[in-house]
Amino acid sequence: MNALAFNPVTAVLVIPVSAAVLLALLPSYRISARLNVFASLLTFVAALLLFVTERPQPGRYLLIDDLNIVFIVLNSFVGFTTSVFSASYIAHELETGRLTPANLRFYHAMYQIMMFGMNLAFVSNNVGLMWVAVELATLTTVLMVGIYRTHEALEAAWKYFILGSVGIAFALFGTILVYMAAQPVVGEGYDAMAWTLLIQHAAAFDPGLLNVAFVFLLLGYGTKVGLAPLHAWLPDAHAEGPTPISAVLSGLLLNVALYAVLRFKILIAASPEAIAPGPLMVTMGLTSLVFAAFMLYRRRDIKRMFAYSSIEHMGIIVFAFGMGGPLANFAGLLHMVMHSLTKSAIFYAVGHIAQIKGTQRLSSIRGLTESHPGLGWGLVIGVVAIAGLPPLGIFMSEFLVVSSTFARQPLLAIPLVFGLLIAFGALLLRLTGVAFGQPRGSTAPVEGSYMPMYSHLALVLGGGVYLPPPLVAWFQHIANLLG
Repeated sequence: MNALAFNPVTAVLVIPVSAAVLLALLPSYRISARLNVFASLLTFVAALLLFVTERPQPGRYLLIDDLNIVFIVLNSFVGFTTSVFSASYIAHELETGRLTPANLRFYHAMYQIMMFGMNLAFVSNNVGLMWVAVELATLTTVLMVGIYRTHEALEAAWKYFILGSVGIAFALFGTILVYMAAQPVVGEGYDAMAWTLLIQHAAAFDPGLLNVAFVFLLLGYGTKVGLAPLHAWLPDAHAEGPTPISAVLSGLLLNVALYAVLRFKILIAASPEAIAPGPLMVTMGLTSLVFAAFMLYRRRDIKRMFAYSSIEHMGIIVFAFGMGGPLANFAGLLHMVMHSLTKSAIFYAVGHIAQIKGTQRLSSIRGLTESHPGLGWGLVIGVVAIAGLPPLGIFMSEFLVVSSTFARQPLLAIPLVFGLLIAFGALLLRLTGVAFGQPRGSTAPVEGSYMPMYSHLALVLGGGVYLPPPLVAWFQHIANLLG
């Protein structure tokens, strides 16, 4: 029991749950905000310990391997930096009366439950438990999206709940079909739901059931990834919820559903007679990329614009993993990490901007580099990064995606590059007005630290300039596992 108590796998689950209970009871905002940051930091430290401690053997419910460590460390790091940003952001919302002390207790408790749900999804060795964890993480973000209790916020939360429920219902049906395919081979009960056993015996499963299962799983979890045409909840959720939740949605929650898709892709690929999952993922990825690229030109709200940017980049990532192979999988993995870091940094900047200007309308935000240089140039770097310009990390990952596509499927490179160029033009068009020119609106000083934003941007720059050989070797190993 003592060994279990200090196991980092247990810690990344127990710390958020324990913190959520305390945060639900604490009346003081200052204490609760600091506890939220401290708990997120401890979770991140526990995730880092997974690198240096001996990995536990896969159990009935929990699994640690090279693939999910990437997601856990990224999830806990962005969760920690978002909690730091959230402390000042939510304090401002309390001062302006948009949130009450009761709202804040609820918000902080839900934040930690959300972190627990996402971490549980990553470490689950049981397809049913993973489904429950994804649903838990979804429900907590639904509640936080509607926390302002305005008509628009409640409508966005309701849309998110309805579409998310449809998606998770599809995912549940796909999970049941996988269980039905496994049951004749590995027996009833937990064994037919354990990842490790499913992978070992996948070649003997009924390929017909696996084919139908993957279609439902891709549609179901693809809704949570934000793939078009299943994306309708995402722009509203970003625009109406608190900005820290926008950062978490783009930087983390989309990755949770992506992780589920990748796990099932590995399972389907292990059955030689089952449908190839790649073409379905490539189709949905390209559709999302091109659709979102055009939609960027029509946005008038800054948070909605970057929500569509998230749809675009998740499309690129799903496309890369759908292409498969060592290079494309490596590129998809790198792009996922770089997108999470960059997009959350952008939302940190957008949160400060919206509070200073009192609006999210792009037409009311001008000349940030002159009125707020630290904030404005941070946003410029973030947009340049997300647009895919060198020497930042997303340029490197997009270059690898395009290169692998040209090498293997040259015709697919045409819509891929077309979508990237369309999105590039839209982002730079919007950036010029927001960042440069005559300042418009309030010039009040920024409340809070730029540390979360610039720490992410520094990592994205480092990822574009130099990737340490151990990190490259690790990502290459995972790319090979993904097939």
